[in-house]
Amino acid sequence: MDLYQTKLSAKLKEALKAVVPIIGIVLLLSFSIAPIPPSILLLFLFGAVLLVAGMMFFTLGAELSMTPMGEKIGTRMANSRHIGVVLLLCFILGFVITVSEPDLQVLAEQVPSIPNRILIMSVAGGVGLFLVVVMLRMLLSKSLSALLIVFYSIVFVFAFFIPKDFLTVAFDSGGVTTGPMTVPFIMALGVGFAAVRSDRHAEDDSFGLVALCSVGPIFAVLLLGLLYHPEDTGYVPAAVPDVRDSVELWKCFARGFPAYIKEIAVSLLPITAFFALFQIISLKLSKRTLLKIAIGIAYTYIGLVLFLTGVNVGFMPAGNYLGEMIAGLPYRVILVPIGMVIGFFLVKAEPAVYVLMEQVEEITSGAIPGRAMGTSLSLGVAVSVGLAMVRVLTGISILWFILPGYVIALCLSFFVPKIFTAIAFDSGGVASGPMTATFLLPFAMGACQQVGGNIVQDAFGIVAMVAMTPLIAIQVLGVVYQIKSGRSKEAPESYLDIWDEDDIIEL
Repeated sequence: MDLYQTKLSAKLKEALKAVVPIIGIVLLLSFSIAPIPPSILLLFLFGAVLLVAGMMFFTLGAELSMTPMGEKIGTRMANSRHIGVVLLLCFILGFVITVSEPDLQVLAEQVPSIPNRILIMSVAGGVGLFLVVVMLRMLLSKSLSALLIVFYSIVFVFAFFIPKDFLTVAFDSGGVTTGPMTVPFIMALGVGFAAVRSDRHAEDDSFGLVALCSVGPIFAVLLLGLLYHPEDTGYVPAAVPDVRDSVELWKCFARGFPAYIKEIAVSLLPITAFFALFQIISLKLSKRTLLKIAIGIAYTYIGLVLFLTGVNVGFMPAGNYLGEMIAGLPYRVILVPIGMVIGFFLVKAEPAVYVLMEQVEEITSGAIPGRAMGTSLSLGVAVSVGLAMVRVLTGISILWFILPGYVIALCLSFFVPKIFTAIAFDSGGVASGPMTATFLLPFAMGACQQVGGNIVQDAFGIVAMVAMTPLIAIQVLGVVYQIKSGRSKEAPESYLDIWDEDDIIEL
């Protein structure tokens, strides 16, 4: 127990380091240019407490359970001689995990012209199909860059033929289906698959699963847009609660807890059941290992319940109100730099970002510094939120940003080590997590309402923007490495002689 207490203490420090800057920014704005009613501010502060506690439990839980579960299942599947069975299991795994992803339920509610069940099943099928593609790529050692170019080319061709009101939802779908529940497991699955290979590119290929799995939902939603031709895509945001005393404050969270207790239980069940089946059939892990994983699952469950309750009940009203107040100022262009500052710090509070950074450091033996990677992610998200605010103020189509962004990202993939490309495209799905959906999206919606824009066309799409810029930022980090190393495009034997403390600070 002392070991777990020590680890929880370390995770608490990480969570505080990530969340305190966001609290500071909101308080600074609320006491200066964007006054917030005491009720909304209290909701935000109480939600922040739950957020910190949730991040602490989740990051430790993912480390103890999701990562070893994914790695062991991936290794066992990769060692199987029955490729057809392995691919079928990959499809089923991708499908059931996606169906249980809480953020997908939110997406379904945003598309009133398509029945929820049809949308959810289609998106889940897209993820399952592309998880099969991912595993085939790893087994056959195919280039990630080539596959990304092919699939995104098809995506953008489709994008020109669907209604504008549906376009932003389609690109947002790639982000919402790679949530904090599925990302750690899918990434660890890739590590397990790569572990059975002995070639020099196995380490590079252990990343890229989230990247390709994020394409599947976009395909699925674009196809639905072509088939259904939605006419009614209007979205009315939830009303901001009016809390008059501490009892009503608690009631807001008391109503949220049961819903997320149920949602996270449903989300964890498929992954846990899948692992239990593997344990019975082939894994045969020791009781000590199973106990450790069980404790990790419990921590993950507690963490996600606290985290999602905090951000959904506490952060959404604050984000919406702040956006509305700032956009109502005479100098509303200030929305852009404020959005960039919020985006810079907000990505640090995404729970799955820590999982990715830790996995990158583990796979590369600390060769790719987490600090440099974190700074690159923050800069990328800051730019994306700034561009999203420009869209809110001007109404420019998302294609004018997404298309050039992906072209730049795909072109960079030819000039950086393969591992940087794989990590970069994984980072996009990881960065666009629940914090983006529950704070940045309401922030954009509030601002859009104030300026009289179209919420579906102009506010939605911020998840897609946040998912795009890390692809460029992390690969630019790879370009810097290339310049400093003077080596070939292939992954290096070690990065440790390239990066020093001064380099990381400069980045």
